[in-house]
Amino acid sequence: MSAMELQKIADRIVQMFGDRVRDVIDFRGQLTVIVTKAVILSMLAFLKDEPDLAFSHLADLCGVDFGPSQSPRFGVVYNLYSITHRHRIRSRAEVPADDCFIASAGALWPAAAWHERECYDMFGIVFTNHQDLRRVLMPEDWQGYPLRK
Repeated sequence: MSAMELQKIADRIVQMFGDRVRDVIDFRGQLTVIVTKAVILSMLAFLKDEPDLAFSHLADLCGVDFGPSQSPRFGVVYNLYSITHRHRIRSRAEVPADDCFIASAGALWPAAAWHERECYDMFGIVFTNHQDLRRVLMPEDWQGYPLRK
C-alpha cells in the first residue's frame, strides 16, 4: 500500500474521531492510529463497516505495558487486515493503570475473545462485556499478571 493510501485512511479516521485520536504514525509502511479507550470500539466498527476500508479480519490483538512510570501505562493493540482491499492498519487504545478496563471487540470479531482472554491473563486488562473473561494460560488461582513490568 502506498503512503498516499495510508494518509487517506488516516485522514478519514481523524476527520471522524477528531481529538480522540492521540497520534497517527506511519512507520515503514505500517499505519498506527492511537486513540483513547473510550472511542476504540466505535473506531474499530467504522474501520470494519466502511465499504472502502473493509477491515474485515482481526489478525491480532495484544496488550503492551509501557511500565509503571508511563502514563497511560497500558495499551491494547489491534492489527486489522482488509481482505477485500489488501491493506493493513494497527490501532492502539490507551489504558490507564488506575482504570484498567476496555470494551470487548468480541461483537465485531468473535475471534477477539481468545486474544482478549490472553491479554487479561498476561496484563490484567479487563475487557468489559466479554462473554467468558477468565485465565487462558495461567492457572485459575495464579496471583498477578506475568507480563506486567
